[in-house]
Amino acid sequence: MSQTMHLTVTARTEEPGNILRLRLARADGAPLPPVAPGAHLDLHLTGEGLDLWRQYSLCSDCDQTGYYEIGVLRDPKSRGGSEAVHRLAQPGTVLEVEGPRNHFPLDEAAGHTLLLGGGIGITPMLAMAQRLHALGRDFVLHYCTRSAGVTAFRDLIANAPWAGRVVFHFDDGPPGQKLDLARDLPPPAPGTHLYVCGPQGFMDWVIGTAEAAGHAPSQVHREYFSADVDTSGAGFEVVAARSGLTVTVGPKDTIAKALARAGVKVEVKCEEGVCGTCVTDVLEGTPDHRDKFLTEDERAEGTMICACCSRACSKTLVLDI
Repeated sequence: MSQTMHLTVTARTEEPGNILRLRLARADGAPLPPVAPGAHLDLHLTGEGLDLWRQYSLCSDCDQTGYYEIGVLRDPKSRGGSEAVHRLAQPGTVLEVEGPRNHFPLDEAAGHTLLLGGGIGITPMLAMAQRLHALGRDFVLHYCTRSAGVTAFRDLIANAPWAGRVVFHFDDGPPGQKLDLARDLPPPAPGTHLYVCGPQGFMDWVIGTAEAAGHAPSQVHREYFSADVDTSGAGFEVVAARSGLTVTVGPKDTIAKALARAGVKVEVKCEEGVCGTCVTDVLEGTPDHRDKFLTEDERAEGTMICACCSRACSKTLVLDI
């Protein structure tokens, strides 16, 4: 179960490609809650007028409990979170942290595992690679970046005992060196699992190609760091069943914001439908899913909705809130 902690930045490493590696630990050195590969932390960024929650995957070895490590890409096109981390997270800084949470769990019993990380999407793959190696499992890690000069964690990988299982792909490399899914994806098999994380375009390409090749959607695992989401659409009503309130969600409004104005709080962190914090049970009505968090099976069931971005196909949604 996740918890709120105040962790100190004990090390700050500037990686290539504008990626910052942070080591976080308790001030008294006490052990941290155990984690599994694929887990992430929620960082509360405050100060300088900020009040933001942002999610960052753990890249450290999950078998040690003395510290957590995360990687943060400085993205000038982001909504301010990554810039704030790079600016504020200096050695000695104390950060409010919630977690760890894991919506991207690793199937440790898989016969073969293929890990595909694009850019900053390498962070959860590092933790997965370390765990798979420790278990003696069969795996390959494909790491894709723009060029060798902006490839983060190369020193860490070079010194890892599983370095021979990593294949690098650079956008500016020769044709045969780039990721070729027709060549690099294994054939579909009951014991083969794929994990993909990175920019949305990269992920959509890998997932679409893998499923078209016959890989079962349940064995193609994904975690989006961010997503281009359209939250607009026709208005509809939301009934908060437990609160006894009905609100109207306008064409440019969101369910979470409309409920908040009426005094019904839905916890929201990413605002892009990628973290799952705002998932709410649907009692009646048909959701119009705009998120990247729910699986296709969960969407088809129609019993949950990401209140930060998704809308309604029906005139009314009744939520268990």
